[in-house]
Amino acid sequence: MLHVKTPEEVLALIETEFAQVTGTELVSLSAAMGRVLAEDIAATEYVPDFDRSTVDGYAVRARDTFGCTDAIPAILPLQGEVFMGEGAEFQLNPEECVAVPTGGAIPRGADSVVMVEYTENYGDGTIGISKSVAPGQNMIFRGDDVYPGKVILQKGRVLSSQDIGALAAIGQVQVPVSRKLTVGILSTGDELVPPEVTPKAGQVRNVNGPMLEAMLGAFGVETINYGIVIDDEALLSATVTKAVGECDAVLLSGGSSVGVKDAACRIIESMGSLLLHGIAIKPGKPTILGKAGCKPLVGLPGHPVAAYFITKLFVLPLLSRLMDRKQEIYTTTAKVTESISANHGRAQYHCCRLERRNGELFAYPIRGKSGLITTLAGADGYFCIDRDCEGLPKGAEIQVTVSQGD
Repeated sequence: MLHVKTPEEVLALIETEFAQVTGTELVSLSAAMGRVLAEDIAATEYVPDFDRSTVDGYAVRARDTFGCTDAIPAILPLQGEVFMGEGAEFQLNPEECVAVPTGGAIPRGADSVVMVEYTENYGDGTIGISKSVAPGQNMIFRGDDVYPGKVILQKGRVLSSQDIGALAAIGQVQVPVSRKLTVGILSTGDELVPPEVTPKAGQVRNVNGPMLEAMLGAFGVETINYGIVIDDEALLSATVTKAVGECDAVLLSGGSSVGVKDAACRIIESMGSLLLHGIAIKPGKPTILGKAGCKPLVGLPGHPVAAYFITKLFVLPLLSRLMDRKQEIYTTTAKVTESISANHGRAQYHCCRLERRNGELFAYPIRGKSGLITTLAGADGYFCIDRDCEGLPKGAEIQVTVSQGD
């Protein structure tokens, strides 16, 4: 008999029971945004490939400027000028200077750049310098950013726009990424109707299907929506079998509470193995997890808020495991604005709004039962009350997991 597991036990179960299933593919830079990097990327060249200025000014030897002031400037002959897009194929002579633009190459022999604001062109081929510079000031050296062999991006990273820029800088125009997962979504229940249909008495619109599609899409996962399946065990079994054959993982929304018509648990067990039935969490206790071969099958609660939290806390880590993806979670500290009671023995999650007042961040719990979708709408994040805690007093500091566009 399967016992209810703690959240920590569920995450450990995911680590031991599932492994990476996706292969790899090469994509262009323009198609790499949001994809999961399949291997470490190391530079094969120097970036920048030459010493360059970070300001408009004059390349000098720092020692030739020591001691100069507005009253007693260092006066250096202008040896020449470097233009953008051209190399500095000459040597700077001692006690001379060379005009350089921002990003321009630094000639050999120069070790710093004086900003143009601290110079004066006398018009006779000499430049007056009124502020000394230290060696290395206002310039970057060859390889300061990247050098051959340096790992600039690690395997498992979700590529951002900044990462695309870094790949472009080293000439990595083909990027090895993990193949996208395909996840099947089934919504079960005689009471469900599509969102575009006006519900009759006893009916409700299918909230979980579109919500799960949006969450997984934002996570970089392809989805196949198998629609609404009525509470018919043979039909549900056939649909799940089809989804398992076409997808890397399958989510069943509804059908995981005890009831005559709820057949999801039996179907999952018949297709492979049932790993858990119940998590010590509120909302979301009636959750089931199994696998058919190496493919996970998850039975989510029908209530939208419960389905949301189970997806955030367990389904996304499960999919990260399958993709070998590093999952980034962002948290912040805030003070809760009201006291909250909790059920001892179950971790309890609450959505909240965040507001900054007088330099402090406050979390406003959004009250509501797990069937009320409005507890999710407008939330900036969520926080957890540990299963061994009986509640939080007003003003207690809490860790809020910040929503990231999901």
